[in-house]
Amino acid sequence: MLVFKFGGASVKSAEAVRNIVKILKRYEQEEIVVVVSAMGKTTNALERIIDRYALGKTEELKQEYKKLKEDHRDIVKGLFEDTSHPAHRAVEDLFDDLGDRLAKDPTLNYDYDYDQLICYGELLSTTIIGHFLNFSGLQTRWMDIRRSLKTSNQWREAKVDWDLSTELVNKHFAFNGEQILITQGFLGSTINDQTTSLGREGSDYTAAILAYMLKAENVTIWKDVPGVLNADPKYFDDTILLDKLSYLDAIELAYFGTSVIHPKTIKPLQNKNINLFVKSFLDPDASGTVVGNLNYDKLTPSFIFKMDQVLIRTSPLDFSFINENNLEEIFGILSKHGMKINLMQNSAISFKMIVNNDKRKLRLVTDELEEKYKVAYQTGLELVTIRYFDQSTIDRVMINKELIMEQRGVQNIELLIRDLG
Repeated sequence: MLVFKFGGASVKSAEAVRNIVKILKRYEQEEIVVVVSAMGKTTNALERIIDRYALGKTEELKQEYKKLKEDHRDIVKGLFEDTSHPAHRAVEDLFDDLGDRLAKDPTLNYDYDYDQLICYGELLSTTIIGHFLNFSGLQTRWMDIRRSLKTSNQWREAKVDWDLSTELVNKHFAFNGEQILITQGFLGSTINDQTTSLGREGSDYTAAILAYMLKAENVTIWKDVPGVLNADPKYFDDTILLDKLSYLDAIELAYFGTSVIHPKTIKPLQNKNINLFVKSFLDPDASGTVVGNLNYDKLTPSFIFKMDQVLIRTSPLDFSFINENNLEEIFGILSKHGMKINLMQNSAISFKMIVNNDKRKLRLVTDELEEKYKVAYQTGLELVTIRYFDQSTIDRVMINKELIMEQRGVQNIELLIRDLG
């Protein structure tokens, strides 16, 4: 049994969905669990809807909702010319359900509301694709991952209940004559059946979880790139394909922010020694990248770019030392508001941290920090991580840049920089 994961770019249009069928028909002798993300930029669109819902911006919300509905209708029309096909009604029902939820007043918990609404992206994509796979002659059963993947109620960053979920996944994800079981990435639910999410871009993690629980032969993530590259082509010319990666290198690159693999994906696979393949849905014959229990002498230097970073400087109001109690308090505030640190550094009287520029979370964090600390922050920064660095790689990224902060290890260097251009 195999696990395939298709991301938003691979299901963004009717043509892209037809391409999935072509890929799956190459594996007609295999039983496959297919994990699918929301289509194209649907998650971004739903996040805009959620923001407007929380702020009471009704007219803007209606416009965003209407556009999202039209985009999905266009994909359904492109796949099913017969308007009586049940896929049309299924999509309308999901949008009716979403509309009913948006008609209710928001709760006082933004993150809870987020999870109850964001799930429609994956529910829509898997519903459409599941119908089309059956329409194309691939025996497919649609699965609601929320019935099987049970989690904590830590909204937007739910923790998996591994024992209960393993029992339910093995009960529900049993093949009964179908070739394909299709389900949603990114989602789970509490034992009270309230929808949760596993963290942004968490569909890779879902695929790894299912592979671990079902003891799959391997996992393949289908992307719009040839595999794992040593840098993001948006920021670097002449990128190099990394044809193989050890679990350690993969988890290091994922941790520092490579966009190809979600940070949590590797651990479940490494625990069961399951290989991960990253392949191009545009060129399925290409070998791509394999991640596994592999050895090699040296890896090509890899560059990871995090844009739009914020440097927060905190220091006690009474000019005292930063000690363990201060750090515990600062980390508690960050955890409370779901803000993650990308890099940190401390001195005797200050603590510096680099975070993503999430304006809502940043305001909540800085407001609370300012009750007990002197706080200053600087925006418009870039954080560059180089794994297997040397001076030439450092020089390459420092062209026309000012160095704000640096942190070196044996194999990694992290550079916080500002554009001088």
